[in-house]
Amino acid sequence: MYSASDLRKGLKIEIEGQPWIITDFTFSKPGKGQSIYNCKMKNMLTGQTQNRSYRSNDKLEKPNLSDRPMVYSYIDGDEYIFMDENYVQASLKSDLLGEDRHFLTEDLEVDILFFNEGPVGITLPNFVFKTIIETEPGAKGDTATNVMKPAKIEGDYEIQVQLFVNEGDTVKIDTRTGEYVERVR
Repeated sequence: MYSASDLRKGLKIEIEGQPWIITDFTFSKPGKGQSIYNCKMKNMLTGQTQNRSYRSNDKLEKPNLSDRPMVYSYIDGDEYIFMDENYVQASLKSDLLGEDRHFLTEDLEVDILFFNEGPVGITLPNFVFKTIIETEPGAKGDTATNVMKPAKIEGDYEIQVQLFVNEGDTVKIDTRTGEYVERVR
């Protein structure tokens, strides 16, 4: 069980039998009375968001969450299939994956988050390597400035890359921000 003083951004709590993650958090101490903890939360099953306030003596439930390392296998319609070393499969719908689905590649090792033995989320590695499938060619001599151009990667996701990056190049992408890091040779 958590107390209100344990609240922080990224903490996972259980409200009315559903797992929630705190996406934003503020603390205020009025001149009189108890401290107030204001939280913006997202439901990990439905994606619904809500704001809630807690007093310093409030108690919150810990959700029954566990992480399991799994490998991305394939896509089946709207579901993404993952498998562990014992060939046990787990599937996640594309709406639960959100933007993370664009960074999946075959045999990519990820951590699947389970709530009461059902998959609810994914943790990608910090960096993935993807190939540029569509971009405009860069002009020679334009490499001194940090000018960016749009490029499409495998998985139909658009990023901003430097001018010298061309189609067929492999780039390193930060999955936490979805941004280009560097070209890989």
